[in-house]
Amino acid sequence: MPKAELRYRQVHLDFHTSEQIAGIGSAFDPQEFAATLAKARVNSITCFARCHHGWIYYDTQAFPERRHPYLTRNLLAEQIAACHARGIRVPIYVTVQWDQYSAEAHPEWLVIDESGRQPGTPPYEAGFYRRLCVNTPYREFLRAHVQEIIDTLPVDGFFFDIVAPMDCSCRWCRQMMIAEGLEPSDAAARRAFGLRTINAWMDEMSRFVWEQRPDATVFYNAGHVGVERRSAAQAHSHWELESLPSGGWGYMHFPLSQRYARTTGLDCLGMTGKFHTSWGDFHSFKNLAALESECFTMLALNAKVSVGDQLHPDGRIDPYVYDLIGTVFRQVEAKESWCRGARPLVDIGVLSPEEWTGERVPASAAGAVRILQEGGHQFDVLDTGADLSGYRVIILPDAIPCTPAFAARLEDYLAAGGSLIATHRAGLTPAGDAFALDSLGVRLVGEAPYSPDFVLPTGEIGRGLPPTEHAMYLRGLQVEPVAGAEVLADAVVPYFNRTYRRFCSHRHTPSAGKVGYPAVVRRGRAIYFAHPIFAQYNQNAPRWAKRLLLNALDMLLPDPLVRHDGPSTLTTALNEQPAEGRAVLHLLHYVPERRGQDFDVIEDVLPVYGIGVSARVPEGKTLAAVRLAPQGEALPFEIVRGRAEFEVPEVRGHQMVALEYAK
Repeated sequence: MPKAELRYRQVHLDFHTSEQIAGIGSAFDPQEFAATLAKARVNSITCFARCHHGWIYYDTQAFPERRHPYLTRNLLAEQIAACHARGIRVPIYVTVQWDQYSAEAHPEWLVIDESGRQPGTPPYEAGFYRRLCVNTPYREFLRAHVQEIIDTLPVDGFFFDIVAPMDCSCRWCRQMMIAEGLEPSDAAARRAFGLRTINAWMDEMSRFVWEQRPDATVFYNAGHVGVERRSAAQAHSHWELESLPSGGWGYMHFPLSQRYARTTGLDCLGMTGKFHTSWGDFHSFKNLAALESECFTMLALNAKVSVGDQLHPDGRIDPYVYDLIGTVFRQVEAKESWCRGARPLVDIGVLSPEEWTGERVPASAAGAVRILQEGGHQFDVLDTGADLSGYRVIILPDAIPCTPAFAARLEDYLAAGGSLIATHRAGLTPAGDAFALDSLGVRLVGEAPYSPDFVLPTGEIGRGLPPTEHAMYLRGLQVEPVAGAEVLADAVVPYFNRTYRRFCSHRHTPSAGKVGYPAVVRRGRAIYFAHPIFAQYNQNAPRWAKRLLLNALDMLLPDPLVRHDGPSTLTTALNEQPAEGRAVLHLLHYVPERRGQDFDVIEDVLPVYGIGVSARVPEGKTLAAVRLAPQGEALPFEIVRGRAEFEVPEVRGHQMVALEYAK
């Protein structure tokens, strides 16, 4: 595994450039290029060997037909030389599954779907989005292409783009499957074969690179780092989490993906873009507050920072773009000392449904991230292979099936003193016909007979809510409590379900005032919600759904790592730097708004003042000082029942607070 350490301030410089444009690189000035980057405090930049159009941007001898027809200079070599002279790393970009030149010249290399078609861009539409299959002879071209790069250019690392498992029925895939005794007409078998063979290709390519350049960083991009990528972790030196909130990923994707990626043991680099929308949005600028929010969130969640840009075809770097990036990167540089070597401190592990659904942002996982962040909680996102022992509470949101093996691990976790929250269908067997976990204290009756129905919050689970019916818009399950279980809240039913034959008013039938079945049940350290609380919150954010869930957490986790009295729009992240003898609390206050129809934006920084914070001091540690970082200003604090209590005078976007341990 390579020893090169990721830098904190990276740019990912796209250069997908049409053959219809002349003068490629004609205005490139190596000194201006590197000086602009250095002024913006960039210390790593990914530059292009070959783009999605299929063109090469260095003086290739092996593939002269692929050199961009209007390339005026040995562009990549000059970029690397100029950057290296200023100590800037230059990982090299190589496209893999999108390559317009290869798709046209070698259509036999394209992925073929089960109907015999080539998925992706049709012949008369703009775009290069047809996929190439690495099980074809394209594999040999890729190897030769990478070999030429290694032989002729200084290599800091490789960024291989568009690398994902394909459901392919090309003749090479079919022949390979038959040779292995697999049935190509079986869709599930094809998908499993596609995952296994793309992982094998990544392993092969990484070994090929590391045998010759052992310190090179290597990453394969699929636009998402999730559960499926864990099986290919050994082929990666690190993760790069492509996540442009305005480009289709949204503001929930990065915290969800990064909270998972950081549990795998690999270093992480977040990636957003300077674009107002997404890649290829020339001459556009992200709002400064948005870029700050996205970059500082990366730091808070233990990732380095990468910002995407695209170089103009003439090769001239845009100084105004780097004024924007530099404004943020100078702040990143000032914060790095409080981020380097940090590890997250967490109470809670959240299982992601991505393991079963394959969705990039499952609704229930997004709802869980929203609720927990808004509640100030510290948490990771997990898969079923994760070690559960380090978490005080495990949450199974809405639709986490439990195999006998995973159910046994959860029961052992509870027996060892852990706590569990499960909602809706989470905790059922894979067949969905019964609960796999006796500890949840419920027996499945079936689907709830009424929807919407209404939760009646009382007692501790209803703290902060009036003791009256609250609508639950998504259908829950009907369950019965078993011996030793306590019903914390009931579901009250309507007069009838809304149909064309019986309906009332505009939306749904009101409560009939009759208890129908349990809504929330507790047995020991396990609490079960019959409704899909998390998907519901993701859909239309009823405050009472969040309050019920946070109340359940308070019951199981009365002493969380962090509490604060700020608004729910304030996000916190607590990390520890063992080498520095301190913990670092990040407080972020940026508020995305849907000002246009397409996506959320952040334009303004809304400062908040006088935030009261209570942080649990780790057992065996004595707190010596609490300081604003990087400012260095000491804050008065007191220790109350093992917790440091202090006030942060102002959070203007992002504020770090260092909790320094006595030596």
